[in-house]
Amino acid sequence: MSSTKVIIAGCGIAGPVLALLLKQKGYQPVIYERGKRAPDAGLSLMLQLNGLRVLSSIPGLIEKLPGMAIDQTMIYSVVPSDERVLVQSSFPADLRLKYGHGQFGVQRPKFIALLADMALANGIEIHFEKQVVAVEQTDEYARVKLNTGETDTASFVVGCDGLHSNVRVALFGKEDATFTGLTQTGGITSSAFLDQKPTMFNFYGDNIHVVAYPVSDNTYSWALTRREAETKETWRAMDEDAQDAVRNGPFSQLPFGVGYLVQNAQKITKYGLYDRPELKSWHVGRVVLIGDAAHPTSPHLGQGANQAFEDVDHLVRLLVEHHPNAETEPSAAVLSRVFAEFEGVRMERTATLVRGAREAGEMRVVEGVENARARNDALCEQWAEGGSAWRGMQDMLNPK
Repeated sequence: MSSTKVIIAGCGIAGPVLALLLKQKGYQPVIYERGKRAPDAGLSLMLQLNGLRVLSSIPGLIEKLPGMAIDQTMIYSVVPSDERVLVQSSFPADLRLKYGHGQFGVQRPKFIALLADMALANGIEIHFEKQVVAVEQTDEYARVKLNTGETDTASFVVGCDGLHSNVRVALFGKEDATFTGLTQTGGITSSAFLDQKPTMFNFYGDNIHVVAYPVSDNTYSWALTRREAETKETWRAMDEDAQDAVRNGPFSQLPFGVGYLVQNAQKITKYGLYDRPELKSWHVGRVVLIGDAAHPTSPHLGQGANQAFEDVDHLVRLLVEHHPNAETEPSAAVLSRVFAEFEGVRMERTATLVRGAREAGEMRVVEGVENARARNDALCEQWAEGGSAWRGMQDMLNPK
């Protein structure tokens, strides 16, 4: 008998991981991806304990990750007249020692390419430059329409197509993404902080927050967040004149190595930070959303990709629980139970983290020297041994 076919919209972060885990369980996943085979958009992401646990269930993947494990966290103030070390912590290494995984920085294009390579190597069908633009369904099947005019049919469809999800629009209508009031300017810089063990740095200033972490043994990725006018989310590199203006601008004079990161960046990109209103449901019939298509978030907790992986893990677990034989087609009633239980497990947790990420951005980027100093003092207290930052990180990365 043939396996149950599943159409996955999107071959970015969640799509290929979902496909690989479904393949393990006997399903026939087919991926449609609007982009090209070798992506170059975006800079990096931090794989955290909760996401790494899911990735470790794919044989051989963890060993091939293109990046660097993090050993420590350091937090600095770059506020004029208040330049100092606020926090130094071995939290990432402690996580790895206790749980087997900690925090791992990867370059986004290389990571996405690796996931696609592994999916293809496992016999998963991927159609690049073919975008799902519409979805229709009956009690027996779901059908997608592609930008090429072609259609395809499967037992069910999973929308993993990101912030600008066409599958979400097909289910719930068009809505505007919400600009958070913050932008990020980021880049990749070689030979930064080589005198330090692999470290995640946070630099807090007046209307500035910078995060930096290694994505190879001699390369750091960094992102500078500010409160300013809206900038569209393109994830593409700025033109050379704009990049040079950043390299030679005021950020290049920031202390504690931040200026070096900016001055020597290989590629600089700038983008606005967006999220969307919470949905009351993530599914209709035989179609369900996961990852950024369901619960897009600003990046300030580093949980966007990791929550997508949690989605994948729970969705596959529930499919196996309610429909253990992938050689038979799941009924509409079975899928309704799976998707409803999936939402019950995931919606509250992801909504809490989306709100937490927005609050973290508001806390990080404050204006005025006195406000910035007060925030710095609060950070020192929160990161003291046993403080709220420690407890919050533990709860976020190691949920009950």
